[in-house]
Formats: sequence, C-alpha cells, structure tokens
Amino acid sequence: MILKGMTDFSVMIIGGGIGGLALAHGLRRAGIPTSVYERTHHRNDWLQGYRIHINPAGAAALRACLPPAGWQAFLDTVSPGGGFGFLTDRCTELLAMTDVEINPSSDAPENRHYAVSRIRLRDTLLAGLEDILHPGKTFTRYDVAGNRVIAHFADGTTATADLLIGADGANSRVRRQLLPHAHRIDTGAVAIAGKYELTPEREKTLPAALATRANLVVPRSRGSLFTAVWKQSHQPTDRPLNDLTDYVLWGFTDAADRFPPDLQDLDGRALQRTVIERIPGWSPAFHRLIAESDPDTVNAFNVKSATPVNPWPSGRVTLLGDAIHNMTPMAGIGANTALRDADLLRRTLMAVHAGEMPLIPAISKYEREMIDYGFAAVKKSLRNARSAAQSTRATRTALRVMLRLAAATPPLHRAMARQLGN
Repeated sequence: MILKGMTDFSVMIIGGGIGGLALAHGLRRAGIPTSVYERTHHRNDWLQGYRIHINPAGAAALRACLPPAGWQAFLDTVSPGGGFGFLTDRCTELLAMTDVEINPSSDAPENRHYAVSRIRLRDTLLAGLEDILHPGKTFTRYDVAGNRVIAHFADGTTATADLLIGADGANSRVRRQLLPHAHRIDTGAVAIAGKYELTPEREKTLPAALATRANLVVPRSRGSLFTAVWKQSHQPTDRPLNDLTDYVLWGFTDAADRFPPDLQDLDGRALQRTVIERIPGWSPAFHRLIAESDPDTVNAFNVKSATPVNPWPSGRVTLLGDAIHNMTPMAGIGANTALRDADLLRRTLMAVHAGEMPLIPAISKYEREMIDYGFAAVKKSLRNARSAAQSTRATRTALRVMLRLAAATPPLHRAMARQLGN
C-alpha cells in the first residue's frame, strides 16, 4: 500500500563529515531534496586528518551511497594493502597476516578492507555536492514548528526542512539539544600520535613490518603502540603538499596517570620525548619512528567514548555517526559505523519517499537498529582502549602466547585474518 502525505519531504544534514556527506549522496541519488550545512569553509580545513581503515561494512555503505564515479574515485585514492601484524617491543613477529589473507582475491571490491587518507576520502565525498553544500554555517540550535524543523546558525541565518539529521561529530550541538542526558566519558587513556614521512631512503632503514603494513605492538611493559602505513596509489597534483607524502602513522596509548599533568600544553617535540621516555628497552626502530617524525604532526588527546543511551521518542530530528555513538579509535570502526548509519538511514528514507512507511515510525526504526549496533561498536572500542591503558604483565603475556599459537595454527590464523577490523 502506498501511503499518502509524506512521500515528498526535505532533509537537512548538520555536519559535513564522512557519514553526513555519504548520506547526502545517497539521498540525492534517490531524488530526496537534501542540503548540508558545514561550519568549515574550505576543503583544506581538515588537513589534520590521518589514515583511516575502511572495513567491508564501510566499503559496502560507500558503494551503496556514492554514484559510480564517486565509488571509483574512492577506489583510486586508497593505499595499497600491506597486511596486519602483531609485534613485540623488540620488533619481532608474534603474528603476521598478509593482505591476501585479509582480502582474498575472490572478494568483490565492496567486501574488502581499505586504508584511505581522511583528507582524500572527504574530498571524494565533497565532489558533486557543491550545489547543496553550505559551508561556513555554524549550527547553534533548532526549533520544531509543526511538521517543520528550523535550524539556526551563528551568522543569524536559518534553514528549514521536514527532517534534521545531526551528523556534527563527537561534540554535537544537535545531540546536546535533543538528548541532554547523553554524555561522553573520559576512558582514562591518553594517546599521542604522529606521522613519520616515509621517503625511499627512510623506508630502507625501517624493518619491513613497519614500512609496509599496520601493526599493534604488544610490549612486556606498559603502554601500547599502533603503526600503519599510508602510501599513495597515485600522486594527484591538486592536493596540498602535506597530503602528498607517504608516511607511517603511529599512536602510543597508556593510562592518563602515567603522563605529566600538562601534557596537552606540550609542543610536538616535547610529546615525542614523552613517548620515548616511556619505551626504554624497545627496539631502536620504534625510537627512530617517533623521534624523526615531523613535530607539527604530533598531538596528544584524551581518549573519550559515548555512554550508552536508550531509545528516545522519535521525531523530526535524529542523529548519525559520532554525534550519537562516538567511540575510541582503538577498534578502527568509528568511520565504518558512521557509514553504516548513512546507508541504513538512506534506505529508511527511500522507503518513506516511496510511500512504504510514514516518516516518524521510519525514523524510530532506524534509531533502534542504529543504537543496537552502534553501541556494540562503542563497547568494543572502549574495551580495547581500557586494555591498552590498564593491562597487566600477566594479560600481556597471555596475549602474546595466544598470538604465537594462532601463528602456528593455520585454521586459527585464517579465522583471525578474516575477522580483522570487522
């Protein structure tokens, strides 16, 4: 049965991040009037971005939302795969999984894992949305007036639509108004991250594991180190210089009480020294990776996570991605969960547009499903963050034993490779 009265409706998306832009593409392709309001002015405003991991769920969502040319542009920007490994603090192998094991050649492109520059991915998502993207719009609040939502911006302007979607990130102002009881917590972990420029000369001096793939270091002592390689699949000429170099991304995580109280005030050089002071006895390769990184790329941040929320009374305002289920970076699934939201909401609103269900019940259905898988992902990433900051020598030893067992047991090895990052 075709329902009357709400097959034609308009959508405004607050926030031009990965999830919001993917959704905008999907709705536009479906013929649903859509506009995006983003506070930044230029594409280069996101130059602080790092490499991110796109898993099969994220890739499938991108394939579904993007037009064919956009999907191909994504495939053209991804970094060549190099596998994933677990290392000791002496840089010896615990378990190595090749790219072929993680991504069998039989897998369709949308069922594979990818590494992509956050900057490049956002560029791909911005392309083709120029006529519906409104930059320089800082959202302040919304009002609901009957069947319409009015968004207010800091410059005094307003925008009106039938549905407002908050995709405005971890510090979402839309969430703050819609769900004032929804909070983010400090996990007790602190991360320091940076980029090591990977020139051909430098690549020769690093162990192959650090120069070709992603790794998690499982040390004997406290702390945890993640490394991942970003290599250009091709060299575009229209990108800023600091997005044209190959690099190794690294991130060191430990409990907040193991760092100086003024950590957030330290410059890049001081942060590098802070990490090196905490890894005595580690392989010189790790010391070199950190010490020779560009200090301007080194930052420290408190690792935070959203607290679970129960379903709320649905209406003409909803949320997507980090705006509702912000998570730690310790599982590599935050961007993928936002993309999953975008695809689910795209399909939900297409059903409304086709007259298959009313708008508000459709939004309720989306929210319940999104809350279920979204906060399952939050729980997983929070567990990983706390493990990195609070693990004991006994738990680290047990993990190393388990990884060596997996390396020596082909069925277990294959199973771990196929489940990686999902």
